[in-house]
Order: sequence, then C-alpha cells, then structure tokens
Amino acid sequence: MMKRFVCRMISLLLVSALVLAGVSCSGGTASVSEEAETETAASEEIAASEATAASESAAVTEEPQETDEEKVERIMAGMTVRDKICQMMIVSFRGWQETASETQSVVDEDLPESADITELNDDIREFYREYPVGSTILFSENTVDAEQTLRLVYDMQSQVLAGGGVPMIMGIDQEGGYVFRLGFGTAGVGNMALAATGDPGNAGPMASVCGEELRLLGIQSDYAPVMDVNNNPDNPVIGVRSFSDDPYVVAAFGLEFMQGLEDQGVIATLKHFPGHGNTDVDSHTGFPCINSTYEELREFELVPFQAAIDAGVGMIMTAHIQYPLIEPATYISISTGEEVFLPATMSRVILTDILRDDMGFEGVVVSDALDMAAISDNFSEEDVFCMTINAGVDMLMLPFVWNSDDLAALKERIDLTVSLAEEGRIDADRIDESVRRILLLKAEYGILDETDFTIDDGMVTAAAEGVGSIQNRQTAMDIAYDALTLVRNENDAYPLDVQENESVLILFADSCASRAGTGDLARQMLEEEGALPEGVQINVMVNTAGNSDEAVEAALSADHVILVYRTYSAACLDPASGDGFSSAVFDRIIDELHDEGRTALVITCQLPYDAARFDADAVLLCYASTPMRQILPAEGAGSAYAPNLLAAIMSCFGDGEVTGMLPVNIPGIGDDYSYTDEIIYERQVSVYAS
Repeated sequence: MMKRFVCRMISLLLVSALVLAGVSCSGGTASVSEEAETETAASEEIAASEATAASESAAVTEEPQETDEEKVERIMAGMTVRDKICQMMIVSFRGWQETASETQSVVDEDLPESADITELNDDIREFYREYPVGSTILFSENTVDAEQTLRLVYDMQSQVLAGGGVPMIMGIDQEGGYVFRLGFGTAGVGNMALAATGDPGNAGPMASVCGEELRLLGIQSDYAPVMDVNNNPDNPVIGVRSFSDDPYVVAAFGLEFMQGLEDQGVIATLKHFPGHGNTDVDSHTGFPCINSTYEELREFELVPFQAAIDAGVGMIMTAHIQYPLIEPATYISISTGEEVFLPATMSRVILTDILRDDMGFEGVVVSDALDMAAISDNFSEEDVFCMTINAGVDMLMLPFVWNSDDLAALKERIDLTVSLAEEGRIDADRIDESVRRILLLKAEYGILDETDFTIDDGMVTAAAEGVGSIQNRQTAMDIAYDALTLVRNENDAYPLDVQENESVLILFADSCASRAGTGDLARQMLEEEGALPEGVQINVMVNTAGNSDEAVEAALSADHVILVYRTYSAACLDPASGDGFSSAVFDRIIDELHDEGRTALVITCQLPYDAARFDADAVLLCYASTPMRQILPAEGAGSAYAPNLLAAIMSCFGDGEVTGMLPVNIPGIGDDYSYTDEIIYERQVSVYAS
C-alpha cells in the first residue's frame, strides 16, 4: 500500500513540474491580456492538480495499512490444523537413493549410492506442494556453486507457493571455521578464532560476510552463532565452535556476530539453549546430563543468551541435554527401559518458565535435529511431537531425508503430528502461539512479501561474484592472521630463520592428513610472492601408521621442521589410541631435535587444549584447519575459504605479526593423557561484565 501511495505522489509531482515548466517557457508575441489569461488558466490547472493530489493523498492516508500483526492474523484465519502443523516443520533433503522395493534388490549392497540433492526431483517437488512446510535447512550435499544453490533454493520456495503455502525460512549451519555447509564461498575463521583476536569488533564483519553470501543465495537464516560457553575441555562437540570459556566473552563476541548477520537481513539463531559447553557427551550420539542448578546456569551459561535476548534475537535452538536439578520429570527410555530425565527440548520448565517467562524471549524456538541419538534412542515419536510442542518448541527439525523411504517416513511424521493435534494431545493454543511467532518473524524479515521466485541473469551474476568475493576472502584472511596465538616461543624457534638452499619439512599428523594440501598451497604462495630465500625447498609430508620411521628421518634430515597437529577430541592426546598415534611420533621428533641442539615448532590447528601436550620450543594456535586451495586474489570455484591454517603456516616464514590472545584456559595433561586441574596457559581475552 505504501509503495502504491509513493508512486502516485511521484506521478502527481511530475505532472505539476511539467505544468510549471510549460508556464515558464511559454513565449512569443502574445499580448499582456493574453498572457494574463494564460497565467490564470495555468494557475487554475495547477490549483486543480494540487487539489486532486491532496484529495488522493488524503484518501490514501485514510486507508489503513495492514500491519504485520493483521497480516499474520489474516493468514492464520485461513489455515487448517494441517497447514499450521506444516508451518512448524523444518525439513532437509540431503540425498536420494532408490529403495530396495523400487530396485527389486534383496540386499543393501545391491543398492546404488545415495546421490546428493542438488536439484529437486519430482517426488520432492510433490512433497513441497502437498506439505507446504515452514522451513528447509540446507547441507553440504545441497550446495555445489552459487548458481546451482540459488536455483535449488528458489525451486523449493516455488513449490511451496504452488501448494498454497507461504514462503519458507531457508536456513543453514554456517557458523564459520569448523562448521560450514556451503562447499564454496567464504567459510570464515570460526568463533574461537574470532575471540582470539581479542576484539569483538572482528565478529561483526566476519558475520556480515557470511550474511551477505547467504542472502545472495536466497538463504534468510543462519543457525549461528553458537552461544555455548566451552568450559569443559573434554567437550566432544562444541570446542572451537564456542567463542570462549568465559560467558561475558561469549556474550560480547556473540552479540557482534548476531548483529553482523542481521545487518545483512539474515536471521540469527542462537544455540544450544540453555548451554552445551559443559558436557563430555555429544548429543548426536549420546544423552548428555548436566548437574547444574538454575542459579548456576543464570550466573554462567545463560549470560550470553540473556544478552542476546535483550538485544532482540529472533530465533534460539534447544539442546538435547538433561538438567535433572532444573527439570526433574522423567521418562522410560524406549531403548534401555531405564528412567531418563526430560531434555531441555522437551522441558516446559526450561523452554516456557525460564526462556519465555524469566528471560523474556519472544521469538521462535527451534529444536535441534530430532533424529539425534539423545532423542531418537529414548523417546517414542508420538511423545517427541507432543512433548516438544507442548513444552514450547515452535519449529521442529525433522529427521533428514536420504532416500525415498525417508521421504515416506517424513510424510508419516507430519501426518502423525496433525492427528495428535486434532485429537487434542497437542495443545491448540500452543500451536497457534508457535505459528503466530513464525509468521511474525517472517513478516519482520520481509519473507511473507516474497511472491515471485523467478531468477534472472542479474541475480545469478550477483551470487556468482559476491559469494567468495576477493573482498570477503581478504576479510577472512586478515582476521585469521589476527587470531594466531603464540603461547610459547623459546630459543627464537618462531618464526623460522630460513637461509638460502635450506630445506623445510611441513609434517602433518595423521589426524589432519586431509589438510596437507594447505601446506602445498602455502609453499606455492610463498614461491609466487618471492618470500623465500634462493634455493629453499619446502616438502610436505603426512605421518601415517606405516611411515613413522620415515617421518622421523625426514624431520631430522630437514634444516627446519613445522609439525602440524590436529586435536578434535581428548583421544588425540593419547599416543596409544588410534586417533593419537601421531603424537608419539611428534614426541620422538621433538626429543631427537633437542638432542641435536635444534628447536621444534608445533602448529595446533583445531582444539587449543593440545598446546600443553608437546614439549616444543614454539607452539602456535590457529583454531581451525578446514582444507582449502584458493590463492588470493584469484577468484573461482573450489573449496570454501577458511584460511586459519594457511595463515599459521605462512606466518612461520615471517609473514605477518602474531598478536592473538588465548580465549580459553589451557589445562595441564596428566600421565594418563587426561586433563588436570592445573592451568598451564591462562585465558588472555576478557571483557567487563555489564
């Protein structure tokens, strides 16, 4: 309505301007009386035009504009129970495989491999038209390049509209660094690396890059930032996805990240409420339990969430974690027959009494994936749908689709939820509350106004040029350098003092074998930049279970050695484990270098807690090690741009200045390779509590 009013007023002003121009330019030899008559006529015409404009303006002004609330109520008035339930569902199509019944195969080995869903097939198009869901989440299986992703997103939206639905919230897990789903573009540096810069002002620009690239692809929601406080170094799932083990550091950087996304028109989604940082169990594979009181949570885990709620965040994701001192209600596990406590995802105490009533959150609550083991191993499907919605979840992330059987099961789950709602087992008022919140959020971000999902060449060009642009990559590279943290540097081991005709070995542990290409990339960049002395040879090698002696010999034969280690779980610290056998090889190399009076340099490229593991002269942290192969400033397809490890390797040759600070405390490591209570390296990043 406002657009029509503005266009009408512009037209009237143009008419008036043309009339005035005609008066001032009229010339010739007309008499004074003729000129007077002309002026009178012109004046009358102007007056008439102005009167008409005023009248139309008044009429338009008097016509009330539909508010977001009124639009939402109008849409809801035309919805059936089934429409409302569909609006609460988040789906994902990750792969497609014909089932045994369709292929007439009798054993799974005869089935074809699942093909990634990079474009919709007829079955999925039919699903969207029949079940106009409220949201779809994309994964790496859905993203090849900018044009393909844009076309897939718009096809999904078009099918929902064709089925009579409203536009979906298209979401993705694009946290940056360790967790990203776009197989191209700018992956970023990750949360812990952002905090290691010591400047919350770096989180906004990095998030803005992420938001800009998602927006160009038609993706309106990012399941980020992670607001978990990683105060347990044994945490197997959060780690570098967290900004810090200090809740106020998490709050400061998380708010900047949230604002960076929202500045680009992308909905931020905090996770995982009320906190997944103090666990030693991954809810994807187990059922974590945290014995904290509500007061303890308020003073620690809830601090970042409260700050973001106060700032108006739109979405929050739940955690599948038991909090028995807060939610004492139990359930008999369908797998073990034992009592388990209701997780936050199913707890009305946590999601309604605490999140809504105490903390004042008015936005949309999203569940974490409901096929994670914490849920699927313990609760029946009927109870999952009843309990999550009745507890306060607004949108349910349903199990992912990998084949046609999964698609059939997806339809059955939605139909089941509709039946439960119609039977009254799911509260009707709760459903209306959820749908109202979802639609209001969509209205706030302009999603409800999207009615045309056709793609033109300009959109394709903008996406291809903007996603992974030189400028965005440079932003990531600059922040990656700022994040590099040198926790130890004895005997001037860092940076390397490489002389002409010397050799350098970059040795990757088995745990980061797939990252070895980054070493080759660093070598190529150093050579092309002319940053190496004449005749220097850089060799890249991976330590495997079968070449340990060869790796040690190569290290001792080189003039300089860079040891790259990746710890993704506590098992990587133990040389007796399959994940950590390279640590024994690194120990041996360090000891033998020291015996020869030489120095050893270690880069730890994921969890920083292995900084205390190696007795190296220099230990450098970079907080992420995503493989990549692009060279700035070149553009083009390739792996996503996450330059943490590249920056770390380049810096070993004197490129840049290391200024990063520890965002977490680093504990000691005992004889059994478990963490001790002693703090070896103290957290350096801090902010004042407000």
